[in-house]
Amino acid sequence: MKSQIDHLVIAAHSLQQGVAWCEDVLGITPAAGGEHEKYGTHNRLFKIATPSFTVAYLEIIAINPDAVIEKKPPPVRWFDLDNKQLQAELSQTPRLIHFVANTDNIQEARHAWKLQGIDRGPIIHASRKIPKGLLQWQITVRQDGDRLFNGTLPTLIQWGKPGASDPMQMHPRNHLPRSGVSLQSLSVVHPSASKLQAAYEAISLKNIVITEGPANITATLQTPKGLVTLESLGI
Repeated sequence: MKSQIDHLVIAAHSLQQGVAWCEDVLGITPAAGGEHEKYGTHNRLFKIATPSFTVAYLEIIAINPDAVIEKKPPPVRWFDLDNKQLQAELSQTPRLIHFVANTDNIQEARHAWKLQGIDRGPIIHASRKIPKGLLQWQITVRQDGDRLFNGTLPTLIQWGKPGASDPMQMHPRNHLPRSGVSLQSLSVVHPSASKLQAAYEAISLKNIVITEGPANITATLQTPKGLVTLESLGI
């Protein structure tokens, strides 16, 4: 099994707020993203790949106020976006809340965590429209929307249709221009650091420093404004 950092998740109270934050803090305007009809969210994206994080990009995501979700009752949104406390925090400023790990065998990765007593949730088939067609992926989303471990346990994702011969062919990195922003490091602090370390090792996820302490995710980015550090601060 191979796993790697896929993308960082910045949540915003609104997408407009997220774009303004990105321009102010990171010095760039994020590229166009799309809408997620199943969960009523939309996003903006930009590439942050480096030799250590070869496919990494950053996602700014928010609830889409114009979305119409046909399913009744609607599913709980991914990444805790229906959590009132999280939304209260985001009303002040967008925040790094999570990251997603790309795996070449999402079924096996999810099973490896179940053996450790971690329920990452069922595998959901998701998609969104792009100019070249339909972007498709499989992703783990718990029915309660919980990120787990204060967001420090990554959501699992596998790109492309199930059984695709080259799933990475449809990865968003292939459609994103260079942004001028690059991910230099990613570190995690959590009271359950040893359990997180075992979970990362079970799916062969590397290049993340894990230490014990109050929950936090720290991402260091090289940007047009110099080095910028983003933190989740246990949210």
